[in-house]
Formats: sequence, C-alpha cells, structure tokens
Amino acid sequence: QVQLVESGGGLVQAGVSLRLSCAASGRTFSGYNIGWFRQAPGKEREFVAAISWRSGSTVYADSVKGRFAISRDNAKNTVYLQIDSLKPEDTAVYYCAADYVRIGRMMDGVWGQGTQVTVSS
Repeated sequence: QVQLVESGGGLVQAGVSLRLSCAASGRTFSGYNIGWFRQAPGKEREFVAAISWRSGSTVYADSVKGRFAISRDNAKNTVYLQIDSLKPEDTAVYYCAADYVRIGRMMDGVWGQGTQVTVSS
C-alpha cells in the first residue's frame, strides 16, 4: 500500500504563508483520496481538506475555506496544502491521510507521520 511522507512545516510568524507537502512512496496515489488533518495541543484531530486523485475534486472544512488550498501534482505524486495568512490558532501537527473509499472528515486508512506547524504572534 501507499506510504505517506509529510514535509514543509516549521516555526513561522503570523500572517505569512506556508505550503505543506504529502508525498507518496511505495506506490502512486492513483485511485486514492488524500486528505489533510490537523491536531492542536490538547484537542482532537480535525479534518482540514481533501482531494480526489481521480477527479481532482476538493472538499474543505468550513473553518478553513478561503485561506487553505489543497492541490495535487500528478508527476510528482504529491499533494500540497497551501495555507495563507497563518494565525496562531493554526498551530498544530498536520497529517495527511490516504483513503481509497472515503473523502472528507471520515477518512481513515494510511496516515503519515505528521509535520509540525507553529505560528507565533
């Protein structure tokens, strides 16, 4: 099955943009839905955005619409999460997930190890 490797996190100041990457290894993303989730300290993991590798259709959590954008690069077998105008409340570990059936907040299946995003005010 596919394995996921996230990257792109870091310590940034509020207001800047960041792009997270989720790369596939072991096999391609073909046929999968790929999602981004995040977990802030002391909080439950929450759904952020997802994309269908087959169709390119996207799904977003209402709380991130307008600032977050999910995209894919077929040639690089990578899914990106662009985050604009970062806020301190965006601080979390960001995970990507691959699910062959579900897309959205109920996604489960293969998970990456996560990448930390810390936003200072």
